[in-house]
Amino acid sequence: MFNGFLCVTCIVLGTVLYRRKGHRYPPGPKGLPLVGNLFQVPLKKNWEQFDSWKKDYGKIRCSSYVHCNIPGPILYLNLAGQPIIVLNTKKVAVDLLERRATNYSSRPRFIVAGEYLNGGCNMILAGYGDIWRRMRRSSEYALGLKTSSQYQPTQSDEAVLLAYDLIHSTDQWENHIFRAVISSILSIVYDLPPLTSFEDPIIKFLLGLTRRLDEALYPGSFAVEFLPILDWLPPWLAKWKREAIKDYQNYTSKFEQMFSNVKDASVKGEAEQSSFCATLLKPGARHSLSDHELAWLAASLFMAGYETSSNTMTWFMYLMILFPEIQTKAQEQLDQVVGRSRPPTFADAKHLPYIWAIIKEMLRWRPPAPISVPHATVADDYYEGYFIPKNSIVIPNIWSINRDPEVYENRIEDFYPEHHLDSEGKLKDALDEGHFAFGFGHRSCVGRHVANNTLFVDVATILWAMKIEPVKDEHGKPIVPSIDEERSGGILLNPPKCQFTCTSRFEEVDMILQQARDDILKSTRYSQE
Repeated sequence: MFNGFLCVTCIVLGTVLYRRKGHRYPPGPKGLPLVGNLFQVPLKKNWEQFDSWKKDYGKIRCSSYVHCNIPGPILYLNLAGQPIIVLNTKKVAVDLLERRATNYSSRPRFIVAGEYLNGGCNMILAGYGDIWRRMRRSSEYALGLKTSSQYQPTQSDEAVLLAYDLIHSTDQWENHIFRAVISSILSIVYDLPPLTSFEDPIIKFLLGLTRRLDEALYPGSFAVEFLPILDWLPPWLAKWKREAIKDYQNYTSKFEQMFSNVKDASVKGEAEQSSFCATLLKPGARHSLSDHELAWLAASLFMAGYETSSNTMTWFMYLMILFPEIQTKAQEQLDQVVGRSRPPTFADAKHLPYIWAIIKEMLRWRPPAPISVPHATVADDYYEGYFIPKNSIVIPNIWSINRDPEVYENRIEDFYPEHHLDSEGKLKDALDEGHFAFGFGHRSCVGRHVANNTLFVDVATILWAMKIEPVKDEHGKPIVPSIDEERSGGILLNPPKCQFTCTSRFEEVDMILQQARDDILKSTRYSQE
């Protein structure tokens, strides 16, 4: 028995401590025996630790084999035998994730979230295989730059409903944002009418799904992620597996029904539809995906879009009380371009560069997910003389990349919309995102055009309609929480808890929003439900 234990111990130690002789690995902090850097990586705000290590390690070797004076563009960590590669600059991220995309576009194995809860059909978590490639092509067809314009009427409607709600019950502002984001995504994906209440059953279902997925993805939630051998346990011995299989069946039933409703309406020709699901039913869009796969593709887009969009909008509301001068400047441009007789429209977009600059800077300064969903290598590789082994987990540290001094010249740590404007107040490059929150390469956010449109019309409409001010204490002093009070929940970064008032900027706002809201809720699509 002792000999057997000794043998197993040697195997484990050999696996954990193994490094191929003769290979030069990227620099990184020295770890402990057996566990490596496992206990050095914090579970919360690990992007800040990566950013700190960037400054302490890794003068990367240039092709001339002379050390460049660039702090840590690439770091190597060992988490109990699992090689982790952290990318901290735009150059290294583009070099590896885009120029060598074939090797860097897979995902690590997500046993609970990806395989059992999502049945391998979540495009965001799926490996770089045939199903993922077909899902990606279908998504690009339905969410591309040209196609995304078909969703703008829905996005404009939701922006009006959100602005109305914020003015009339500001104390519920977070729920209004959550409702508006969910409603917009459901309308875009399934052609559903606007949701008028945060208590709608579909909202509760989808929020429950999102929380379940977040829990499954959170490091340390399930031992099987660190000990894959536990996956061999039968469901009757593994509670996590029983529950995940049951949840997957329930989710599949719901998603297939939602997709089937769109398909049936399309077949019957009941109405011209412009939803994501309806677009996928067009010739050339399906790419041989089954109804089951299409149903999960549609659902995965909701999962990808909900938390990031709602997170960005909550940051927006906070930033407007943290930087009132930016709010004022944006409203001055809105008055000049739009006037006060109507809300902004997408026709105004090219004439409102400061609105776009605010959006770009929000996603640069406080990206919803400061570290991107990890990539994985499918083969050994070398970069600038460093060895990157097969099956490495590759983490784009968006927090650091968005603060790359080679990209942003000054005021990197400040919220500064002018980063994206030239000396005449115009966008430096309308086609450049100005940040890296949407990721890189084949794994970049396929819905980025739709997301940008939603942010534009929401931000523009809110700023056109209202003045956002902090609440005041009993002495009349504004209460503005410090940015140091920001909150981290897993991979997301949330703004500090705050409250504020939303008041109409001018007398006609209430009448204009009320009329627009009434028209939306009386529309044919809504009244037929």
